[in-house]
Amino acid sequence: MSHCPFCKKKIAMSKAFCSRSCKENYFQLIAIQVPKPFLKRIFVFCTPEQRDVEIENFASRHGWRLDLLKNKIAELAVDAGYKDMKVNS
Repeated sequence: MSHCPFCKKKIAMSKAFCSRSCKENYFQLIAIQVPKPFLKRIFVFCTPEQRDVEIENFASRHGWRLDLLKNKIAELAVDAGYKDMKVNS
């Protein structure tokens, strides 16, 4: 048995993903690129309400799903040292 790379469910060895949606989400998550200046702006200069608006605008501008973008930003925020600041889901 192997695991789905997106949701970590157990799947058969002959399959790469457990579903079509997991496959699409996985590749879209990989495609999402968030520039460091954008991260700094939303975590240093914006209030949590402004942060949500900026993230929504960024998602719609690039055609990305909002939940995937928020997950990616949360990961990058921890990596960049913005641990105490959270992205509202």
